[in-house]
Amino acid sequence: MTEKLLNHRAEGPTSAPPLLLGPSLGTSYALWDKVAPELSITYRVVRWDLPGHGGSAPGLIGPGAGVGDLADLVLALADSLGIDRFAYAGVSLGGAVGLHLALHHPERVSSLAVICSSAHFNGSKPWEERAELVRREGLDSLVASADARWFTPGFTVPELVRDQAEADPEAYAACCDALAAFDLRDRLPEISVRTLLIAGREDRATPPPHLREIADAVPGAALVELPGAAHLAPAQCPQAVLTALRTHLGGGAKRGMEVRREVLGDAHVDRAQARQTPFTARFQDFISRYAWGEIWTDPTLSRRERSMITLTALVAHGHYDELAMHVRAARRNGLTPEEIGAVLLQTAVYCGVPAANSAFAAAQRVLAEEDDL
Repeated sequence: MTEKLLNHRAEGPTSAPPLLLGPSLGTSYALWDKVAPELSITYRVVRWDLPGHGGSAPGLIGPGAGVGDLADLVLALADSLGIDRFAYAGVSLGGAVGLHLALHHPERVSSLAVICSSAHFNGSKPWEERAELVRREGLDSLVASADARWFTPGFTVPELVRDQAEADPEAYAACCDALAAFDLRDRLPEISVRTLLIAGREDRATPPPHLREIADAVPGAALVELPGAAHLAPAQCPQAVLTALRTHLGGGAKRGMEVRREVLGDAHVDRAQARQTPFTARFQDFISRYAWGEIWTDPTLSRRERSMITLTALVAHGHYDELAMHVRAARRNGLTPEEIGAVLLQTAVYCGVPAANSAFAAAQRVLAEEDDL
C-alpha cells in the first residue's frame, strides 16, 4: 500500500456498484466489521482508514487540516481503484467527509448516508482543546474514556478501543483541527444527493438533534433514529444500521425498475418478474439496480444513443432474441425504422454481413408486428 493513499479494504464483486464507508475519529475500518461483509454481497465495498489510524500513514494529514483535505484523500483512493461514482456512508468525521463530498463533488456521489455525525461539531473550542491535549500528552486520557464516549454503559468493542490507543497523536490532532473548522449548516440546502441520516438515540457526541438539523435542511433527506445506539452505531447496532442502509441504497433498484419498464415495456418486465425464482432473484435485482438503475439513468448519453449502442452490441455477440426486445425498446426511445435500419447497416461493416443479415431479419419481424397493430 503506497503511503500516498489511504489504507483501505475492498470487498465484494468488482462489477458491483461501489460503496465507500468512512470511519469515526479514533477508529479504523474495523468499525464496519459487522456491516461491510453483508453489504459486500451486492456492492463493491471499500472501507478506509483516517490518516494515522489503522494502516494509513500519519503524513497524509498535517496541522490545520480541513475536512476537505480528507475528502480529497477519499477521491484519490477512489480514482486509484477506477471508481468514478459511488455511494457513500460515513460515521462522525467520516460522515462529515460525506457531506463535504456531496456538496463539493456531487457528480461523484450517487447517494449519501450520514451516521451519528453533524454539519458542525459544537464549535471549534472543544476540538482545539482536544488537539492541544493530544499533542501535549498523547492519547492515554482519550483511550480511558473511549467506551463512555462511544457506547452505552456496559458495551465495548476492544478492537476499536485498541485503534484509539494505537492512533498517531499528531494525525489524530490534525483530524481534530478538521472538526474544529467544520461547519456546513448554511450550505446544507445546496446538497442534491439522495441522503439518509442515521442517529443513535443514546449518542452523546452527536445526539439526534444534530441529524435532524441536516434532515430538515437537505431537500428530500430521510432520518432514522436507532434506539439503544450510541456514537458508534455500526459496531453497537449493526443489524439496524444494515437494514437502514439496505433500504436507502435499494433506491437505485426502485428507480432502475421504473426505467426498465419505461424502456422495455410493462409486458416484458412483468413476464420476467413472473419467471423469477429464488435462484434468479439476485440476478434480477442486479439487472434492475446496476444495468437500469446505474447505467441507463446516467444522463451522459440519451436513451436514443443508448439504444443504438445496445443494438450494435447485441448484433456483435449474436444475441438475436435480446435484439428483438431492444428493437422494440429503440422504438420507445424514439428511433424510427429508418434509423434502426441505418444502425444495422453499420453493423454489417464492423460486425460482419451474416450477423447483420440475422439482425435485419429479427428487426423486420418486430417492425412488421408494429404495422399489424
